[in-house]
Amino acid sequence: MQKPLAYRMRPTNIDQVVGQQHLVGPNKIIRRMVNAKMLSSMILYGPPGIGKTSIASAIAGSTKYAFRKLNAATDSKKDLQIVAEEAKMSGTVVLLLDEIHRLDKTKQDFLLPLLERGSIILIGATTENPYINISPAIRSRVQIFELKPLQPDDLKQAVKRALADKENGLGNYNVQLDDNALELLVNSTNGDLRSILNGLELSVLSTEEQDGTIHIDLKAIEESVQKKAISADKNGDSHYDVISAFQKSIRGSDPDAALLYLARLLEAGELTTAIRRLLVCAYEDIGLANPQACQRAVQAAQVAQMVGLPEARIPLANAVIDLCLCPKSNSGMSAIDAALEDVRNGKATSIPDDLKDAHYSGAKKLGHGVGYKYPHSYPNAWVSQQYLPDNLINSKYYEPKTTGKYEQALKMRMEQLDQLKIKAKRSGNNNGN
Repeated sequence: MQKPLAYRMRPTNIDQVVGQQHLVGPNKIIRRMVNAKMLSSMILYGPPGIGKTSIASAIAGSTKYAFRKLNAATDSKKDLQIVAEEAKMSGTVVLLLDEIHRLDKTKQDFLLPLLERGSIILIGATTENPYINISPAIRSRVQIFELKPLQPDDLKQAVKRALADKENGLGNYNVQLDDNALELLVNSTNGDLRSILNGLELSVLSTEEQDGTIHIDLKAIEESVQKKAISADKNGDSHYDVISAFQKSIRGSDPDAALLYLARLLEAGELTTAIRRLLVCAYEDIGLANPQACQRAVQAAQVAQMVGLPEARIPLANAVIDLCLCPKSNSGMSAIDAALEDVRNGKATSIPDDLKDAHYSGAKKLGHGVGYKYPHSYPNAWVSQQYLPDNLINSKYYEPKTTGKYEQALKMRMEQLDQLKIKAKRSGNNNGN
């Protein structure tokens, strides 16, 4: 059985690598390594299908070293020993270790001395962030390179090369690929070149030839390409990047961008994640500038949970647009964070005696609750008395913003209370704060 097109089109030298010019372009680091024949072990990380295996294959092909591929999760220590024996006999082996973030300690301990000696050039491939998911012992012995998503022009170049290549590609078929079909092909898989090439091959092999030509139109691509949404892997970079972009777009008042990232989450089946992030954003970024919008977001989230997808997209879209176009305030979050900082720094260890619990026998003997003034017993339910500890008596945690009418009203109320405190001090009552 013939191998898939994506496998057959894997580059055999560094010049054939698609994209990743920040690494393999002229005078860039991996090309310099290859040209100087001074390879060092590395980890390549990024989304699936953007060239991790291709770069490893190209490095091996350009340097004429033996190239072996193992998987850290499924291949055993014995498989590593076979590669090590080959390296001992041939001098150097380039080992592509897929899913390197799943390398266990036994295999890691076996690999480390081989990396130190340079008998194995390790190229680890992972979709996970290596600074988080790979052990320091491995990280300290490799260089880490992030691969960038392939751009449409890169993908189109790869498709055209595959259509022209008679040895490994589809060059022996007379293929006519419509422009709109090409556009769909390169934009329907989130930059996954592997899926693009294999989808292209399926469309070619499953389309009947007419007058000596295989005509690939939009419909053929629609039926052949498996669409991919963002990774649903909850530990993957893509997952967290989309969540981050979603909240930052709402915070930045850009409804179009926020809707795009909401769509990516929903298309990946991440309804719960989208709802949670929406509610966090409502109270973190809109907050007291428009509390009613926060409540509307809660209602939208409840409806979305009740109806589920696909209908859940409607209340969530409404809430996203609402939050994007609301005035913004993070004063509530800033206030609690400032208070938490004082607590964590040990500044909030005491409580004024008159505020302490006094419901038990003997509290008065300790002075607990003595002198407390019940605000509802005074005009306007306010009386001047100290609430903050002595060492924090002048602390200000909440600083109102004036981006929304509600918080403008809160600021006015605070200013009124400040005036009452000043008046109380002037009248001789100095225990207010």
